[in-house]
Amino acid sequence: MSEQRPANSPTAPAAKAAPTHHAAINPFAVKGDELVIGNVPIRQLAQRVGRTPFYAYDRSLLDARVALLRQHLPKAVKLHYAMKANPMPALVCHMARLVDGLDVASGGELAVALDAGADPREISFAGPGKNEIELAQAVAAGILINIESPREIELLTDICARCQLPARVALRVNPDFELKTSGMKMGGGPKQFGIDAEQIPAVLARIGELAALAKSKGNAHSVQFEGFHLYAGSQNLRAEAIIEAQQKCYELALRLAQHAPAPVKTLNLGGGFGIPYFPGEAPLDVTSIGQNLDALAKRCAQEMPHASITIELGRYLVGEAGVYVCQVLDRKISREQVFLVTDGGLHHHLAASGNFGQVIRKNYPVLIGNRMQSTTRESASVVGPLCTPLDLLADRMDLPQAQPGDLVVVLQSGAYGPTASPQRFLSHAGVVEVLV
Repeated sequence: MSEQRPANSPTAPAAKAAPTHHAAINPFAVKGDELVIGNVPIRQLAQRVGRTPFYAYDRSLLDARVALLRQHLPKAVKLHYAMKANPMPALVCHMARLVDGLDVASGGELAVALDAGADPREISFAGPGKNEIELAQAVAAGILINIESPREIELLTDICARCQLPARVALRVNPDFELKTSGMKMGGGPKQFGIDAEQIPAVLARIGELAALAKSKGNAHSVQFEGFHLYAGSQNLRAEAIIEAQQKCYELALRLAQHAPAPVKTLNLGGGFGIPYFPGEAPLDVTSIGQNLDALAKRCAQEMPHASITIELGRYLVGEAGVYVCQVLDRKISREQVFLVTDGGLHHHLAASGNFGQVIRKNYPVLIGNRMQSTTRESASVVGPLCTPLDLLADRMDLPQAQPGDLVVVLQSGAYGPTASPQRFLSHAGVVEVLV
């Protein structure tokens, strides 16, 4: 039904966009009118933190997600946490006690992983641009380095000779296929990640040559080959696509193992497990993925008997356990559209604003955390305090009617939050993180 314009309106109004409705995506409890995070009502939690905006991560949900995977994954498959999803030190300490190992993407993340007490033998380091200092740190720590370029092999050879320590390495392979329907394709085609599959035999031969050369010079410390790392893509909600990628990665590793200078000890099949963010998306069914990994683990025991299979997950482990909370500062109506102006925005949560690689902007699930039972609803846009129209956390969403002082909660915010956001933009204060 069309709206009525004032009599002096020179033009007819454009049709209003329908407000966004999400399917039920809320793993948190509700007590009275309030969302509960880690058994703490949202307003009490805000008072405990001392200010908004803040991120809060629920320990019990982290525990539950790992328990779900343990239920479906075979015991022979190791579960690693990819710290790039969320490197908050307290959270990493918690995760290190739940999983079998950690994967880091920088020297800074390596320091956090070691401080968390993770076993260096179960820490791996991936990244296309490791510098010499980071590589030396990794060698000194005794972690597994995922080689992504022949350059790294030469650097590591010099580091081994200088430090009189071995370098444990796996080759990150850029496969000749892509993970179907993945949010970000990390392998297949031309990529900055890893070494193209067709180049791997020559690189393996070079590792063998360098090891033999070091031995001939009486140096027992050299680059030591341990396995392969294959990561085809991320944020996939189709179990059948993940299964296909795992099967193809395994077959590729099996072929490449024929060229290896030593038996394969580790086979990292990556992750790619997605979580639902947007309307129409459903949670990933991990049952069939676990069954496929069980079959691959049994094959591996026969075909690569010295190897163990690892999967590394980041977003899937922590994404749904976190929320971003900001406070409504102002309620404005501009040409019949309601704007809730908050003290948070894209400088803290770039992904929720739609500016973290999304092709088409879509709304994350957003709640008014202290009006969970309210039946008075409206279409409203949630915006931040920044001087840019990109500072948009929710565009015309169906929300409880909110007022200044109310708490806006962005769900699915446990991964790629503060460290993936431009917190220095416009010199606003940084965001707080808490583990509850």
